[in-house]
Amino acid sequence: MMTNILVVDDDPHIRKLLSVLLRNEGFIVYESTNGIEALETFDKQKIDLMIIDLMMPKMDGFELCQEVRSAYDLPIIMLTAKGETEQKVKGFKLGTDDYVVKPFEPVELIVRVKALLRRSKISSSQIVQVGNLMIDHGNFKVISNGNTITIPMKELELLFVLASSLGRTFSREQLIENIWGFDYQGDERTVDVHIKRLRERFPEKEFHFKITTVWGLGYRMEIIK
Repeated sequence: MMTNILVVDDDPHIRKLLSVLLRNEGFIVYESTNGIEALETFDKQKIDLMIIDLMMPKMDGFELCQEVRSAYDLPIIMLTAKGETEQKVKGFKLGTDDYVVKPFEPVELIVRVKALLRRSKISSSQIVQVGNLMIDHGNFKVISNGNTITIPMKELELLFVLASSLGRTFSREQLIENIWGFDYQGDERTVDVHIKRLRERFPEKEFHFKITTVWGLGYRMEIIK
């Protein structure tokens, strides 16, 4: 099944660049110049992922994100200018899944698009298999060799996020946002504590996956062959 991506940006050069990059990867691309046009596209086509610019006439990226999130469940990438930290935070709160800073590297954009589509597919099933472990997020279960392993909810959610994006490095900040939420007031070291507990619960040799520390960045999960 072909994947439909909607690019929403009032800059024709950005739209053309994104369209060429994405079509070269085999995606079907639709274009809109603002949020109102984008919503009209949703009425006509099934969209699997959306890339939106923040600053647009008639309806900006924030308003569009809010409108789409109220009716559709799909990955959203927001395009931001360098240094717009507050806008990124606002975008995440409204439901953006990821952001790309302009000017962006084409390879980075494609990697992020494909990663989000994979995560979306896994998330829709709510079940992911990693090593000897099956994580059933929908039913809040962790199963190994037919046996259910009971673990605290935050550990299960952390495990699911890492397993859903094998090989992707998550910063502590990203994990806090994904699992504890933007209003979390605690220390980022709580992530380190939960990672330590998961490593103790699921020894590498027994379960055939590991949670790797990427020094200065964060954590990622990898399969052990």
